[in-house]
Amino acid sequence: MAEKLGIFVSSNKNLKHVIGITKAAEAAGKEVVIFFSHKGVLLTQEPEFRELIGHGRKSLCNVGYEANGLKGKPAPGIEEKDFGTQARHGEIIEEVDRYIVM
Repeated sequence: MAEKLGIFVSSNKNLKHVIGITKAAEAAGKEVVIFFSHKGVLLTQEPEFRELIGHGRKSLCNVGYEANGLKGKPAPGIEEKDFGTQARHGEIIEEVDRYIVM
């Protein structure tokens, strides 16, 4: 079973690092799980966010998404089932071997 890396993204300033770490971890055979919360959900509106399509398993905090005025706006590569609460964030923490906060 592959090791899992969890990435918690609460800032809207590190998208290039999130992309780079995700791709590097996958190249090393790791499974990547990313949870976007707070201001991190704003990254879904950046053109570069599309680089994460097909990489990692992504979830978004639905409360953060709405609180930042994004309700009704698409998030590329994110399906309705990928929106969750902080409970999902807790599940991610439990399932990963390593965890990064950005």
